[in-house]
Amino acid sequence: MNIGTKSLNGILFSNFNQDYSCISVGTRTGYKIYNSDPFGKCYAKQDGGIGIVEMLFCTSLVALVGAGEQPTFSPRRLQIINTKRQSTICELTFLTAILAVKLNRMRLIVILEEHIYIYDIGNMKLMHTIDTSPNPNALCSLSPSSENCFFAYPSNASTSSGEVLLFDAINLQAVNIVQAHKSSLSCIAFNYDGTLIATASDKGTVIRVFTVPQGQKLFQFRRGTYTARIFSMSFNLDNTMLAISSDSDTVHIFKLDDKDRVKDAQLVPGDSTGNSPVDYALSSQPQLSSATLASSRRSTMIDSLKSPLFSAAGAVSSYFIPEMITDIWEPTRDFAFAKIPSASKSTQNLCSLSRASGVLQLSVVVADGSFYVFNVLDQGGECVLVKQHTIMDSEEEM
Repeated sequence: MNIGTKSLNGILFSNFNQDYSCISVGTRTGYKIYNSDPFGKCYAKQDGGIGIVEMLFCTSLVALVGAGEQPTFSPRRLQIINTKRQSTICELTFLTAILAVKLNRMRLIVILEEHIYIYDIGNMKLMHTIDTSPNPNALCSLSPSSENCFFAYPSNASTSSGEVLLFDAINLQAVNIVQAHKSSLSCIAFNYDGTLIATASDKGTVIRVFTVPQGQKLFQFRRGTYTARIFSMSFNLDNTMLAISSDSDTVHIFKLDDKDRVKDAQLVPGDSTGNSPVDYALSSQPQLSSATLASSRRSTMIDSLKSPLFSAAGAVSSYFIPEMITDIWEPTRDFAFAKIPSASKSTQNLCSLSRASGVLQLSVVVADGSFYVFNVLDQGGECVLVKQHTIMDSEEEM
């Protein structure tokens, strides 16, 4: 959650790590790391304004980007820090501001407004560069999984396109394009093992879940009737629940209750109900080439993916399955929900789902520094607030 200049309390950034066990916080004076459960600060350093703080699971490796309030903490400079040794592993400087950093045990990805840089996290060697359409909100997601190491970002089709491009971050090639929504995207998120991806458009009323990399639509959920900006989406580690937070005071939890559907869809390549333009035809694996697509069409699609600014109207959209086929069922309503206490001074927030002592819990970090923990009841309905903390020190309050 990049709060940036909208911060009213000194907090510039906050995020969960890949397994939701820690919370990283960037402030106008430095950065901090908290354990989620039991809650408590485990590391803090005051150097200067930090605009991005990303962790590598629970390791001592942290990626930092300055907030630009001091010359030594430029928003164009990425620092990889070992917090245990209190040393800098490496520094990278870019021509424009860094908008986001994503990492797992295999890759570190730096997102600029019109460029994406993919590094081998083992030696910080630059592996690949992608030119993109303007992406000022740095909308993207990297799977935490090393085995299913996929990266997702909006396709280059147009600014209003609701297409998600799935990129294999190990083999460094695009593998699919998913037509997720009719309007532009506002949020995308992988599950923990990189087999599912959730998407939301800028309307924020309908959430969809697709298989990765097939792009087959498994679930369609209705968050509400009125539009809302989706800030975060989080699968639990069992892939049975999906939490959605937005600029409203309600966090919704949807149930992925058909385990057989998830399992079967991941085993079978995309079929006639998939929402992908060519499903596996974009894959580099020869055995997955579809006989239903002429080789000339397949070549055109792959060539257009290699182009930095390909046009969906020509090379992609003509292969889409009609949307009337893909939207034949009514979206499912939420299984459970949580109300963010009215005392919170900000609507910007992020959420996560995890288990503590066998109980499924929803955690919510709000931009005003509040941290709430709710128990999710077995029968659904309104979640119960059980804990409340703050990620803002007293000296940071304004």
